[in-house]
Amino acid sequence: MSDSSADAATPRADETGVTASSRPGLSRRGLLGLAIGGGVAGLAAGAGAGLAGGVALGRARADSDARAQYEFFGAHQAGITTPVQEHLHFASFDMMPRTDRDDLVSLLQDWTYAASRITQGLEVSATGAVGGDAEQPPDDTGEAQGLPASGLTITIGFGPTLFENDEGDRYGIADRRPAGLERLPAFLGDDLDPAHSHGDLCIQACADDPQVAVHAIRNLSRIAFGRAKLRWSQLGFGKTSRTTSAQATPRNLFGFKDGTANILADDTKALDEHVWVAASDEPAWMAGGSYLVARKIAMLIETWDRVRLSEQDAIIGREKGSGAPLSGGDEFTAPSFAGGAIDRNSHVRLAHPEQNDGTRILRRGFNYVDGNNGLGRLDAGLFFLSYQRDPAQFISLQRKLSTDLMNEYIRHVGSGVWAVPGGVAAGSYVGAALFS
Repeated sequence: MSDSSADAATPRADETGVTASSRPGLSRRGLLGLAIGGGVAGLAAGAGAGLAGGVALGRARADSDARAQYEFFGAHQAGITTPVQEHLHFASFDMMPRTDRDDLVSLLQDWTYAASRITQGLEVSATGAVGGDAEQPPDDTGEAQGLPASGLTITIGFGPTLFENDEGDRYGIADRRPAGLERLPAFLGDDLDPAHSHGDLCIQACADDPQVAVHAIRNLSRIAFGRAKLRWSQLGFGKTSRTTSAQATPRNLFGFKDGTANILADDTKALDEHVWVAASDEPAWMAGGSYLVARKIAMLIETWDRVRLSEQDAIIGREKGSGAPLSGGDEFTAPSFAGGAIDRNSHVRLAHPEQNDGTRILRRGFNYVDGNNGLGRLDAGLFFLSYQRDPAQFISLQRKLSTDLMNEYIRHVGSGVWAVPGGVAAGSYVGAALFS
């Protein structure tokens, strides 16, 4: 990825090794904009030392509280192959009316600077929550003071409407829109809420402490003031997939192990084939990136809970306890679809690469519970997140699941797709190649 041009002003280094503009703290552009100058000269080499090591494998180091800390800079954005954390705060944003290209670029620069700090367990600026002018609102909201990084990762994506919408090509990037970056088509069983779908931009904040994840979205939303507004957000807990062999396979709210056959961070061949956009792919600015699909899937918990165990196993195609396929073996035994032990419309069979011309995706979803609905039933389910080299991979798989026996117990109520650019080099910002 190409670096942005450097600001003419000489930056000063703060305690992160990242440099900010010569003004202390955050600027007051739009109340809380982090004005870093014409480029992000602000992001100097010290903070980017992990570029070669790569975020691709989510290389972590233990902080003073023995909690993980992941490098923000790297060949790929963190939060994709990083070991899946326990908590999520996902947010979708729309750019404000009458904003222009400079507003969008400055927002991405400001988000990059703040994210590079908070993923290290620092506040969004050097002055933070209590170090600035007492007669001004603080730069940082302060609820994460004293907390470690807690494995926080920040992942930023661009939605289809960022490239062209009812106001036309206001950011001058319509001709650089990826061919596959379109709103997902309608699928059988969709009951989408427009207020919980889509968006110009998205931020995925994952951490092992929910307060750290919420702090990240809260502060990045404040920084966006005057340029972008929050469209919708979702809290998640309890990962429903794994991305490393060291992680045990977690369970979803139906009680089944989820993500047994997920692509893992050390499977570089599978990542290159199915997850990362290649340098030979179009457009070139997406090289090293991926495409994110988010689906909010409501589970009909009370209905499922009244289904007998043998039928639950048949619907999924695995044993609820061990996670083993019904064709035999243990959790990690490849399922056999010959002989009829696994129903032809079970979830395992329909989703398996063998039944989908080898198509695979990388999953990192989370459970959610949003209280209860008007009928007193749990408003709960799976916030599904997947990364793939092309959105067509998800589309083909979802269409194959149209006859899934599990469809009787779920409803897709939210949806979105975003282009996630490649990783950030020191001195640059998320998505810089798009504007170069």
